[in-house]
Amino acid sequence: MSQENKLCLSESCRENVDFSFVKAAIANSPEEMLPTTSTEQGFSIEEATVRDLQLAFQRNQLSSKELVEFYLERIQTLNKDLKAALEVNPDAVAQANIADQERKDKPHGSFSALHGIPILLKDNIATKDKLNTTAGSYALLGSVVPRDAGVVTRLRKAGAIILGKATLSEWSNFRSNNAPSGWCARGGQGKNPYTKGDPCGSSSGSAISVAANMVTVSLGTETNGSILCPSGYNSVVGIKPTVGLTSRAGVIPISPRQDTVGPICRTVSDAACVLETIVGIDTNDEATIEASKYVPEGGYSQFLREDGLSGKRLGVVRSYYNFGNGTFMHKTFQLHLETLRQRGALLVDNLKIDNIVEINMDQSEDIALEIEFKLALNAYLNDLVASPVRSLADVIEYNKNHSEQENLDEYDQDLMLESETTNGFGETLNQALLNLKKIIPIWI
Repeated sequence: MSQENKLCLSESCRENVDFSFVKAAIANSPEEMLPTTSTEQGFSIEEATVRDLQLAFQRNQLSSKELVEFYLERIQTLNKDLKAALEVNPDAVAQANIADQERKDKPHGSFSALHGIPILLKDNIATKDKLNTTAGSYALLGSVVPRDAGVVTRLRKAGAIILGKATLSEWSNFRSNNAPSGWCARGGQGKNPYTKGDPCGSSSGSAISVAANMVTVSLGTETNGSILCPSGYNSVVGIKPTVGLTSRAGVIPISPRQDTVGPICRTVSDAACVLETIVGIDTNDEATIEASKYVPEGGYSQFLREDGLSGKRLGVVRSYYNFGNGTFMHKTFQLHLETLRQRGALLVDNLKIDNIVEINMDQSEDIALEIEFKLALNAYLNDLVASPVRSLADVIEYNKNHSEQENLDEYDQDLMLESETTNGFGETLNQALLNLKKIIPIWI
């Protein structure tokens, strides 16, 4: 599929996009320049939950088309500054029209909670449509995936609308130790909508977009912190599922041993809704077969309770929240802890992890990931229908040949270079995994 047919939001391909109604960036925009947040029927879209939206659909206060158009306009308005969305799906409005017609044809029908709901996908999750799947790198621009990722298949079956692809730390932050979180060559530097600073990564765009009401819900991926960290930084809810609970098939990998796909949303209830939609067996990912026995019949939403914190013991490891007494961050953190107490949680404050220094200093995970990345990425690239690159070595060479485009002089590609020197499974990997198991027994 030619890349001209794909709607890109990065600076380098702006000439392919109609930006006639792009507004000033959020930092400089007066409130009246932002998209209207309420429908003619008085329903407020901004901050609406999945349940809110479904009720609005039922009451004819909102259509999926209106919802998609609201988000598309908001992306056009805010994305120049926040750089959360990499591409928007040119078929999103058509998908919304289909959802609206389905509800009209069956006004009393039973639809999925995500039916007609827009979702943004991290740009390492494959879609067999007019969108690219590139991990934020120009090296994969124009490549053709063989099929939808397993989680995308489930989303489509549920009637969700694929709104587009979210930015990320390029190659899920496994190109370089020097590149900042939230940066990729195709999308630029993502920004936290609250601070305009570090959004954390690698699922940065997924978190930024839901925090800034550019989409209802999103998907991210995690190998080590890539859902949890951006969710925390951008004040949203992220769930890192147990490996194998969600399919990784069709996801640009780092490590099959650690990779997982999970929701990033504004509320716990929305996150539970998305999670129960994407879990389950996928024959293209063997890990899902074993993990499927842990999926509760009836889904996760059934366990949501307003008093869910009552009696729960929560550990507070202060070493990660040492903001300094009297600072705004410290005061905010203390307010959150007090909220947890008021809701019935039992806080075990100043919790100590005896070997935390050893855990943080040990290099075993880095060694294992470098070995696994090369093998997994080569397998993914070889499975593509068409691609400018077919191996990690090809990606490294592409970056060298397009150093300005990929900002190689500033950010380098040291992680890729280290990975390329590895020789596959063997004693080095076995020893690294053994060390991990000794340091953190529940790791593997």
